[in-house]
Amino acid sequence: MSAHTDRFVFERLPPRKEWPVMLYPDGAPTGSSELNLVAQLLDQAMHSPWADQPLFRSPDITMSYREALAAVNQRVNLLRGHAGLQPGQRVLIRGHNSVAFALAWLAVLKAGLIAVSTMPLLRAKELGDIIDKAQPVLALCDVSLADELVTAQQQHPVLKQILMFHYPSDKDSVESLAAIQCTEAIACPTLGDDIGLLAFTSGTTGIPKAACHSHLDMWMACQAWPLHVLNANSTDIVCGTPPLAFTFGLGGLLLFPMVAGASVYFPSAPLTPELMVQAMAQSGCTVCYTAPTFYRQMADLIAKQAVPSLRVCVSAGEALPDATRQLWRQATGLELLDGIGATEMFHIFISSPLSQFKPGSLGRVVPGYEACVVDVHGQALPHGQIGRLAVRGPTGCKYLSDDRQGVYVQHGWNFPGDAVWQDADGYFFYQSRADDMIVSSGYNIGAPEVEDAMLLHAAVAECAVIGLPDADRGMLVAAFCVLKPNYQAAGSLTKELQDHVKQLLAPYKYPRRIHFVPSLPRTATGKLQRYLLRQLHPDS
Repeated sequence: MSAHTDRFVFERLPPRKEWPVMLYPDGAPTGSSELNLVAQLLDQAMHSPWADQPLFRSPDITMSYREALAAVNQRVNLLRGHAGLQPGQRVLIRGHNSVAFALAWLAVLKAGLIAVSTMPLLRAKELGDIIDKAQPVLALCDVSLADELVTAQQQHPVLKQILMFHYPSDKDSVESLAAIQCTEAIACPTLGDDIGLLAFTSGTTGIPKAACHSHLDMWMACQAWPLHVLNANSTDIVCGTPPLAFTFGLGGLLLFPMVAGASVYFPSAPLTPELMVQAMAQSGCTVCYTAPTFYRQMADLIAKQAVPSLRVCVSAGEALPDATRQLWRQATGLELLDGIGATEMFHIFISSPLSQFKPGSLGRVVPGYEACVVDVHGQALPHGQIGRLAVRGPTGCKYLSDDRQGVYVQHGWNFPGDAVWQDADGYFFYQSRADDMIVSSGYNIGAPEVEDAMLLHAAVAECAVIGLPDADRGMLVAAFCVLKPNYQAAGSLTKELQDHVKQLLAPYKYPRRIHFVPSLPRTATGKLQRYLLRQLHPDS
């Protein structure tokens, strides 16, 4: 029987018939097996060769796996004793990537509670929407980000208490309260199916949704892409930009390093491209995680300040333009490890080791998953034809109280919303988000392909392409460009860019309209929000 005495989330999961088909290898735990993710990753590490090796690094502290376990146990006892929380209750966590955030997250799950991690950039209204949905009773918050959360709490009193971390001078801070707790704690005997995380989607399509991930979901994700594709080891030092509140960051910068016995470096401040390169050089980073836009911005910097320790660079979160791949390879000599994942699937499900890299592709399906390309009726398409990506495996979509469950999961398959095609060797090639496919005069045009071509021009720093309604063509291609310094927006540059695209792509794909803008709308995780461009420029 579930260890969760609070049944709020359980009662709001979709019915089992609406879940995707879940695929597990022989010998894997089951949903009814006792399984606590943190006990598996951290407590069990005490029996490994890396028990006394570093887990967390920062400019101020280096903490071994054994020391981290003691600190997590103190926080478990704080949550159980001082805060009086019961298994199944939700705890909101708000903070920049840091050792304090990581310890808080691990303690929440070890105590049998459910983590509700939130992006640092969210404002009071957005936090209020999450509080309404998840009904957390306690928040653990970085003191530097307290103001917006306190405002949200005033409007949503279900959040009864906020404990601050990174506030050691206060006797009621997380650090001070934890310091007087026992360093031993038994993990809550959660079942595999018990939910441990409510992961709110990053909002590329508007209203965020809460994806529910169980201890088993996250444990199986740890056994998939990290072991079959990444192949990290206990000598690796991991660094990156994705927030721990984002499943790309949670996996890459916390859970997956723990699987390998590696360590994670957390900087003392949010990373800019310049600070990221400095952090990698100072920490001896070997594995880097970030989004394509950041790799593009770092390329010139890392060419001047080499990071010789760097060996694996993982790109995910949005489509990887070939122009960015080439730029990074020229700057570092390293090929980017691409992949596609989804918050609803927890992490990456299509990606291949660099030894099996095929130019232009996302890679093949990660062992443990199945994927195919289907038409609008759900029928499999032949190789080479563009259609909707369908995937299933040991993780899958389970929304919290959301009618969109039936859109994401159909006939047992997850539909992440991507338009792709597959070749005869099993490699998948990304075209666009399914909703972003531009159909102009009967031609299918993928926005990322046009963006990639635009980025190959020396004047273009960033580019977003959307389709706009057109009476003659149905849709026409419109590009929004951020120019590099020393380039000026002008009609002559518009024609130059259009001619540039015509030289690289079929002429029908060139942008009929080009707008020069100071910046592009992005989510807190760096994903492009094309829907906002459509709202802001409906008839451009």
